[in-house]
Order: sequence, then C-alpha cells, then structure tokens
Amino acid sequence: MKTVLVVDDEFAIVDLLEAVLTETGYQVATAANGRQGLERVAERRPDLVLVDVMMPILDGPGMVLAMRGIPALRDVPIIVMSAVSEAAVEKRIDGHAAFVQKPFRVSRVLELVASVLGKGDSEAGGS
Repeated sequence: MKTVLVVDDEFAIVDLLEAVLTETGYQVATAANGRQGLERVAERRPDLVLVDVMMPILDGPGMVLAMRGIPALRDVPIIVMSAVSEAAVEKRIDGHAAFVQKPFRVSRVLELVASVLGKGDSEAGGS
C-alpha cells in the first residue's frame, strides 16, 4: 500500500484528502505545516507528498527545499497545491512532479496522485 503525506494548514482540505485517498486505497499521513511534514517524513518515508505553498511555521517551498537536501528523500515525488498560479509557484519551488490549483476537483487530485505514483489505471473513480 502506497503512503501519501498531505501537508496543508487548511484542516478541511486535509480531512477531505485524507478521506478520499484512504477510500481509494492509500495509507495517509497528515501534517499542518512544513515543520510537521518534515517530522512525518523522518518517521516514515512516504511514496508521495502533497504540499500546500502558503503555511505558517515552515511553508511549502521551505519543506520541499529541506526534503531535497536529504539524500533519502530527494526522489520522493511532490505535488504542490496552491491558490496562486502555477507560474508563481514555479518561481519558488523547483523539482515538483505536478501542480494542482486550489480550489481543486477531488477527481483531478486523485488522477495526479495515481499518475505520479505510476498507477495509470487508477481506482480513482472521481467526484
């Protein structure tokens, strides 16, 4: 079972993604900011990270930069989520596997997760 770490300070988004990803067959860990996210990846290396850009304590770009500095985590794929444009995110974060604009469709997030994890024929029925 693949593990997905969801890092976002918006609890409704975390709860929603945790529910749908779990329903779809993923193991899910969560964190409310980048510092907690780094603690979670230290506890257990995820197969994928979904991270918001703007968060308190440590933002998404800071978390991504820290992960890329740890050899064991360099190749963990990251999907960036943000209300700002992809072009703006590209200026702050390099090396992510995909981008999803907030607000997002749950079906789109499930498609991206499946695609990034190499499950092209995902069980993600969508909503």
